[in-house]
Amino acid sequence: MQRTTKQRTAILAALSEASDFLSAQQLHDAMRHAGQEVGLATVYRNLQSLATSGVVDVLVTDDGEAIYRQCDDEGHHHHLVCRSCGKTVEFTADEMEDAAHAVADQHGFSAISHTMEIFGLCPECSAAKE
Repeated sequence: MQRTTKQRTAILAALSEASDFLSAQQLHDAMRHAGQEVGLATVYRNLQSLATSGVVDVLVTDDGEAIYRQCDDEGHHHHLVCRSCGKTVEFTADEMEDAAHAVADQHGFSAISHTMEIFGLCPECSAAKE
């Protein structure tokens, strides 16, 4: 169990206000702009710990940057992420779960876990590019 600290509580509060995934730097900037004194290293450390414990989701963008979000859905889910604006949609798909387990079974794997993020352009960003 993680220790509750003032910084961790502030980080979770800031994440809960964000609708999309944020990098540690973006979260740090937002917190400082809101008048909270927290170091960037503290933000990184806490985000990594919160991600490891499953409190926040982390994904790696196409350019290799880790971004974080406190998700609405506490169960197993996946994400559609707009490459342009960062809009994120959570979804579940039984067909994907079945396929993941079938592939694992086919190769003799057990106790599997997986993540899936689909990157593309949201309807608004797609329309703007036309």
